[in-house]
Amino acid sequence: MNSEELLALLSAVGHAQRLRVIAELADGRLYVSELARRLEMSRPLLYMHLDRLEKAGLVVGRLELSEDGKALKYFELAPFELKLNVATVLAALREDRSGAARPDEPAPAGGAGGAGEPPAAKGPNDLKGTRT
Repeated sequence: MNSEELLALLSAVGHAQRLRVIAELADGRLYVSELARRLEMSRPLLYMHLDRLEKAGLVVGRLELSEDGKALKYFELAPFELKLNVATVLAALREDRSGAARPDEPAPAGGAGGAGEPPAAKGPNDLKGTRT
């Protein structure tokens, strides 16, 4: 995860309405209209919040057909664990540097499955390539 992905993740959970969305989805998937009713929120506003959560890898949306042929967009939580510490920030900055050094390689896939957990906790000297 680079610093841009870390900031997107923090921004996604840094809003009261998006925390409410996460709380509603904690018991299982819901389609957008039902979620909007439960949250007493307009669907366009809800879609904006869901988009931020989905881009951060915290929710997953799927379009499904109901028995009567209606298209329903269902959302559910993606498994995630959020851990923020100095090592997380340093790992994101290291990823930025390694990505800048190799512009020909594709950016790593985002996702919050291990969001904030670097492969190994390392100290501040790691930015210089020295392990502590």
